[in-house]
Amino acid sequence: MRQWRLIYDCPTPGVHNMAIDEALLTCCSGQPVLRLYAWEPFCLSLGYGQRSADVDLERLAARGWDIVRRPSGGRAILHGDELTYSVILPAGHPLTAGGVIPSYRRLSQALLAGLNRMGVAPESNSRARRAESGPVCFEMPSHYEITVAGRKLVGSAQLRREAGVLQHGSLHLYGDIGRICDVLRYPDEMAREAAQQLVRAHATTLQAALDGAECRWQTVAEAIAAGFEEAFAVEFERTDLSQSERREAVRLAREVYSSPAWTFRR
Repeated sequence: MRQWRLIYDCPTPGVHNMAIDEALLTCCSGQPVLRLYAWEPFCLSLGYGQRSADVDLERLAARGWDIVRRPSGGRAILHGDELTYSVILPAGHPLTAGGVIPSYRRLSQALLAGLNRMGVAPESNSRARRAESGPVCFEMPSHYEITVAGRKLVGSAQLRREAGVLQHGSLHLYGDIGRICDVLRYPDEMAREAAQQLVRAHATTLQAALDGAECRWQTVAEAIAAGFEEAFAVEFERTDLSQSERREAVRLAREVYSSPAWTFRR
């Protein structure tokens, strides 16, 4: 069996989560990595090219939520009651072949296998995001993201560098998926409420997909890891960050992800 690294991370602020993901890609030594993690406090993440003007910073601060800009694309996600995964693959790995969309399709097989273990009947969506979609990632599924009964359950984004490929994604476990609209800008409260209803109609949580069953982070993390083992015939080695990865993550958190010049670059 092919051996991958598996990292279970404790809940961490968004600045550090994004720094760790990028550090794992920058320091990629040839062995694939699956990192499963959580966020504390709640954090709004913006896609690499998204306008920061989409965010109502006063409302965000009033709730005590953080903000960070991802190194990957896509739209805004509110991270909190969720499990986040990141997969780091070295350049030339077979799972990365053919570009972004074929690799999304391959990696979605592991997510599907993990969710099946939880008792969910998910699908891998093959439609592109609609051009008119708004600032929220979970308003509409994109290529090979995971849906349940047509509603988006897992949102993913990918970053390609010379060292390899980083794909990370968000699986909401429970809670109100429409809360994200509370901290985004809308012309008025009627527009905000309409946006919330749209998100709730087009997205779902794992708990809702399981008819209200309890969703513990550790249980879900173990199921997702088992899905990767099943889909790709890999064996995991539980590890922590190496010293070089930790140093690079600290540098990135300080110099990039904590910087307003990065967060509000657009």
